[in-house]
Formats: sequence, structure tokens, C-alpha cells
Amino acid sequence: MPNIKSSVRSVKTDAERRAANGPVKAEIRSTARKVEAFAAAGSKEEAQATLKVAASLLDKAARKGTVNKKAAARKKSRLAKKVNAVK
Repeated sequence: MPNIKSSVRSVKTDAERRAANGPVKAEIRSTARKVEAFAAAGSKEEAQATLKVAASLLDKAARKGTVNKKAAARKKSRLAKKVNAVK
């Protein structure tokens, strides 16, 4: 545990931030997995619907600073590429 007052505050706010960001990132990961699973199964409509939800989650996380905006764009692009590859 730090002795310096600002470091103590920093540890506390880091824990709060981690507690707030964790569930958001977990939801993004699970939704991305669902998109990939639907794409692999060949069900394009379900994959597209789930991609819409995933894109929305990524955009919201990027706006709030949970995820970097370029990382969010990259993840959306990669998921869209997988969905568009489905026949």
C-alpha cells in the first residue's frame, strides 16, 4: 500500500475504474464471440443482428473511454468482415 496521499487516491480510483470497465469489456467479448459463432455456423441474419448489438456496445465503450476508439473501429471491422464472408 502506498504512503503518499495522491498514490493512495490513485489506487482507489484505479480500482473503481477497473470495476466499472470490466463488465463492459466482458459483454463486448461475449457478444463478439456470439457473432463469430453465428458466422461460423452460417446463419447470416443472426450474425448481422448480433453484429449490430456488438457495434453499438463498442461505440458506447469508445465514447466513454473504456475502449480506445481505434481499437473499437478495428474490432467492428473484423467482425463485419467475418459476417460478410458468410454465404
